[in-house]
Amino acid sequence: MIDAGGSRTVETERLLLRPHRLEDHEASCALWSDPVVTRYTSGRPLPPEECWTRLLRYAGHWTLLGFGYWAVEEKASGRFVGDIGLSDFRRDLPEALNFNSAPEVGWILSPGVHGKGYATEAVRAAMAWGERHLDAKRFVCLINPENSASLRVAEKTGFKPYARTRYKDAPATLLERLV
Repeated sequence: MIDAGGSRTVETERLLLRPHRLEDHEASCALWSDPVVTRYTSGRPLPPEECWTRLLRYAGHWTLLGFGYWAVEEKASGRFVGDIGLSDFRRDLPEALNFNSAPEVGWILSPGVHGKGYATEAVRAAMAWGERHLDAKRFVCLINPENSASLRVAEKTGFKPYARTRYKDAPATLLERLV
């Protein structure tokens, strides 16, 4: 559910999706420096400087586009457990693939919470927010075909593969979800 007044905070049964804060930098560095987390994204652990740039990019999305990524907090513990959101990264993909014409959904969670259904719960909440606040009729995501866990989350949340390509020298499956 969205807070009264349409704020940027989204609450699910077990999670709080909230704007990132400066204090999230340390937890974000811990997340993005984990090789398990970055295996299918950057392909390498990120140093603190790149984590800082990522945090600023998240804030910039909200400021310039009115949507972006949330910090994911586990309600029971108050712990930062990941990032989830909607983006417009203007990916360098052929225009014919029609990828950049819809909000891109992305998610990354700490290995300690993998297998709990948090990603599915958060993706559903982010897309519901996008449907209400952006009037989005289509969402897209880009997933390495070897990332079976993320492909399962995509399937559970209604995404269907529509193209296979390469992105930054790695194989990529492009998926879409129509509303």
